[in-house]
Amino acid sequence: QVQLVESGGGLVQAGGSLRLSCAASGRTFSSYVMGWFRQAPGKEREFVATITRGGSKTSYADSMKGRFTISRDNAKNTVYLQMSNLKPEDTAVYYCAARGSFVLSTRNFEYDYWGQGTQVTVSS
Repeated sequence: QVQLVESGGGLVQAGGSLRLSCAASGRTFSSYVMGWFRQAPGKEREFVATITRGGSKTSYADSMKGRFTISRDNAKNTVYLQMSNLKPEDTAVYYCAARGSFVLSTRNFEYDYWGQGTQVTVSS
C-alpha cells in the first residue's frame, strides 16, 4: 500500500512557474514508476509525465514537453513536477500516481495508487 499526498498547487499568472510535490508513504517508493496526470473541469483525466523507478528515464505529453519537468528523490520518497511558462489551459487538478511496475505508462488505468490532487489555476 502506498499513500500519496500532493502539494504546491495554487494560483499563478500566465507565464509563471510552480513546483508540485508528491510525498509517498512506505519504504518501497523506489520500486514504483511514478506519474503525474491532470483533470480539468468537464474533461477526462489526461497524462502529463512519468518517470522510471531510478529516475533515469522520463516521458511527457507532447503539450508539456519543454515546459514541465518530472523528477524524483527516492531518499525523500518524493516526486516533483516543475512547471514553467504556464498557460491558462494548464488549469486543472493535478494528481500523482504510483505504478507497481518497472515499465513507464501514459495510461491512468495502469496506475495502482493515486493522491487526492492539488489545484493549479493559471490566470490570463
